[in-house]
Amino acid sequence: MNKVQLDQSAARPLVDLHLHTTASDGCLSSARLIDQVGATSLRVVAITDHDTTGGLPAAFERLARYPQLRLIPGIELSAESDGSEVHLLGYFIDIGDPDFQSLLIRMRESRADAARRTVEKLRTLGVHISWERVLELANGAVGRPHIARAMLEAGYIKSMQDAFDRYLGDNGIARVPRQKLTALEAVQLVHRLGGAAAIAHPRTVDDVERVVAQLAEAGLDGIEVYAEKYMPEQRAQYQQLAGRNGLLECGGSDYHANGTEGEVIPGAPGVLGPALEVPDLLLERARSRTARLRGSAPR
Repeated sequence: MNKVQLDQSAARPLVDLHLHTTASDGCLSSARLIDQVGATSLRVVAITDHDTTGGLPAAFERLARYPQLRLIPGIELSAESDGSEVHLLGYFIDIGDPDFQSLLIRMRESRADAARRTVEKLRTLGVHISWERVLELANGAVGRPHIARAMLEAGYIKSMQDAFDRYLGDNGIARVPRQKLTALEAVQLVHRLGGAAAIAHPRTVDDVERVVAQLAEAGLDGIEVYAEKYMPEQRAQYQQLAGRNGLLECGGSDYHANGTEGEVIPGAPGVLGPALEVPDLLLERARSRTARLRGSAPR
């Protein structure tokens, strides 16, 4: 049994590279999330909120209580490739870059506008939830999960997944498009910020083989092999895809603290994740690339 298999089965995982907070569509504040992961086996985590780094300062402040824990500054960028949604994870990024933060503001504004128009579209379909209630549930950055929670609360659906399957997903009847980067632009942005880039939950990417090969040519660093909904055969598929394209095997729980059965088992922090050496390998790739771009050898 190899090291990755040991991390996945014989021992509790030590790494989770995909966590969300209330800065985007998670249900826990940064401080509460750090408290939660600090009580698990985890030793390295990444907060990867959607199109925002707003939860990171409070998370780093809370981290002082957990000297055993290492926090990677991350993000999950909204992108697309030929009409297919692609979520691109960025690790070890420079969150203080002003141009980057200006771009994120514009992306969040577009997300909020699309969410408001989605609520209006739902009303024409007989689903009457209030925009004010969606904003209350969001308590900040607003997105589709907050609409789904409002629908669930009002009794229009039986689960969050029902909302996405019928109404809010890429092919949902109430879907409203919003501003996104191209997948290539997202990879290039993460690299410009000194970070490493990985594709999140590739099961959601159409024509994933083509997309991964294309982005690998542009320097994509990793792909999520370990994720909450993968069966062993899916995991093997993405391991092979990673191997063919020279990518690191990344992953994590994609934890939002929604409280759904599918998320708690096995998606809670500390239940699944990649091998312990993966974060350092991502950082090594990021530093080597930055050094090359600056015309010097990596230190």
